[in-house]
Amino acid sequence: MSWTLIESSEALDSLLSDNRHHSLAAIDTEFRRRDTFFPQVALLQVCWGDEPYLIDPLQLDDVSALRAFLTDPSQTKLIHSASEDLEVFSHWLGVLPAPLFDTQRAAALLGLGAGQSYRALVAHFFDIELPKDETQSDWLQRPLSNAQAQYAAQDVSYLHPMGVQLQNRAMELNRLDWILEEGARLRPGGKPPIAKFKTAYRLPPEQQRVLAEVVEWREGEARHRDRPRSWILNDKIVMGVARSVPRSVRALAAVEDMPQGLVRRAGDELVARIVGAADADTDQPPALILKPLASEQRGLVSMLSESLKQIAESMDVPAEVLMPKADLEHLIREQMDPSLAAPDNWSGWRAETVVTPLRERLKERAAS
Repeated sequence: MSWTLIESSEALDSLLSDNRHHSLAAIDTEFRRRDTFFPQVALLQVCWGDEPYLIDPLQLDDVSALRAFLTDPSQTKLIHSASEDLEVFSHWLGVLPAPLFDTQRAAALLGLGAGQSYRALVAHFFDIELPKDETQSDWLQRPLSNAQAQYAAQDVSYLHPMGVQLQNRAMELNRLDWILEEGARLRPGGKPPIAKFKTAYRLPPEQQRVLAEVVEWREGEARHRDRPRSWILNDKIVMGVARSVPRSVRALAAVEDMPQGLVRRAGDELVARIVGAADADTDQPPALILKPLASEQRGLVSMLSESLKQIAESMDVPAEVLMPKADLEHLIREQMDPSLAAPDNWSGWRAETVVTPLRERLKERAAS
């Protein structure tokens, strides 16, 4: 397989200008994330159909044309499982690709199964087994090896024709707008960091508030210092702080395994935030810490799951793609508390095809 390496802003500007007329661009990134909070971009791959281009971001001194390309409404960007790529673009360029056609989500909405890997879809469409040899490669090394370049080029050379086929099928099924809606909603990040603390609901409200405050503080520190969250405070120490509610720097330093360097550097600030959270004038736990549903409510989730399964089968789409279990639980919580805000992904096509029928089913059950 051949490819072209782009190693200057001038060459990149020319490449993007020459290919402005294409309606579809396949895109992928390679990055490293070992000792940083943010991904370190190492390579950008683009293919408009004929030849893959490997763009070296380490050699670029002007990325304005790249920003314009990524946000050009006339070119749909094909990306497979885009969440990590969105983190790269958000941090590196400050923009997100749009319009975005995520081929993994498209495959799920077009009846090919949920969570399909790029290799699996390449095997499905082209009967080719792609190698995995460079998955853990050091993409920041220079020069790139031939094996690295080959691997990177394959990530977009098959993505483009795959995207064309998926887009054609989407138009046949009148689901292209669905896929583009999904792409427009995608944002970097994922679940809130406190979601990792599965047993947080068991803590008293005071300790829950402290936990939420420490997690938020750690998030800010990790971003500011560009270091992994665990390098600031690991989850065990965070929970230890929440349980002990230290009200002085000395008490903070006494928490098991607490890094003493952190205490010296930021102890006063952290203690002040802990005390503020602990003494807040409320008995309510933080909104993001949810208590599990009661047994009767779990029965309603089972009922909704059956209804969702019927909808999914009629559409030939995996049920979890239409609505994950957490959203089913949110429907139950919404019934108990109508003031709850609906998730962003409940709008658009999903509102009519999934959310409204399930809400009606809940009403029927309540009336029976």
